[in-house]
Amino acid sequence: MSTASHPASGPVHEALAGLSLVDHHCHGVVTTDLSAERYESLITEGDLWPDSGISSFDSPVGVAVRRHCAPVLDLPRHAPATEYLARRAELGWREVNRRFVAAADTGVFCVDTGYTPDRVTTPAELADAAGGTAQAYEVVRLESLAEAVAARGVEPDEYALRFRSALQEAVDQRGVVAVKSVAAYRTGFDLDPSRPSDAEVTAAARRWFETADGRGRLDDPVLVRHLLWTAVDLGRPLQLHTGFGDSDIRMHRVDPTHLTDWLHLTSGTIPVLLLHCWPYQRQAAYLATVFERVYLDVGLTLHHVGPARARAILEEALEITPFRKLLYSSDAYGVAEFYQLGALAFRQGLAALLQDRVNADELSLPDALRIATWTGRDNARRVYGITEMPAVSGP
Repeated sequence: MSTASHPASGPVHEALAGLSLVDHHCHGVVTTDLSAERYESLITEGDLWPDSGISSFDSPVGVAVRRHCAPVLDLPRHAPATEYLARRAELGWREVNRRFVAAADTGVFCVDTGYTPDRVTTPAELADAAGGTAQAYEVVRLESLAEAVAARGVEPDEYALRFRSALQEAVDQRGVVAVKSVAAYRTGFDLDPSRPSDAEVTAAARRWFETADGRGRLDDPVLVRHLLWTAVDLGRPLQLHTGFGDSDIRMHRVDPTHLTDWLHLTSGTIPVLLLHCWPYQRQAAYLATVFERVYLDVGLTLHHVGPARARAILEEALEITPFRKLLYSSDAYGVAEFYQLGALAFRQGLAALLQDRVNADELSLPDALRIATWTGRDNARRVYGITEMPAVSGP
């Protein structure tokens, strides 16, 4: 379903408009009808400020929702927020989710299942919402798995082995294509890059269990380093949240170049996928340029800036990045609009910059079409080996 009133045209736009995307990092969508307050909280990375007079709709992402998502609900472009929310409630969450996930025209979803403050769709349910022909795979969040291991009860000197066994079991039994760390939220990246010793991990686990009774948030730097090195040993692609996030982030500590020494130690071992990246997309591009197995996306950012600024973000990400290193993701969570809006912003932004380069004879049309297909689909298939793995067949 097209939501643009005057879409740009050209062969690159046509190719991207018809390309079924691989969304290499996303989350489930909420399976309940949302109050106005909860909806507004889900379209911002900040908090709600009830007495401020400031609404999440009065922001770039709120304006983009009213402009580009309203037509999917059979509303006019720029429908007022009250009308938008009323129509959403009228249709109900199932129909809303179906419309927006299907409108994204995504053929493959790689779903982070480790963030669940709300009841959200499973990977299989998300694929069903897309129309039944999509594939969905799981991404295991390392910190969530470690916290689950600790909560079940384990002695400090057994923690490392139990975590490694739980991770291997999850990967073997659940059709997992990657693992993910939110070290950015827990410690930042300015960590000792070396592998912690067994004695260091045991001592850190003991401190964690004593202070949190085995049920707390994992934010010990030694244990975070242990998660990253265990992921290296596992051999699967590792996704790392970088840059933009909620107020739990300390932005100066999540510049991905803090990972440089760690990447030197692990270089060539596993693919490392730098997620989101804004405002560090240029730093991420540098890392992808100098390290063979580092990749990046600008997901999350694209639906927050909307189609109006997506091109600018993508241009910075592509200034020096090898074309086989940029991937598409929505990082959609909670509201299904972010699937459609992220895909739209990506398609329009990338098509505009590639088509202009073709028109200026800085890029051949065959090269532009290859770059569009690589970025929107084939780079992710190559990194994750998706064509060789079974799709999720059940919740």
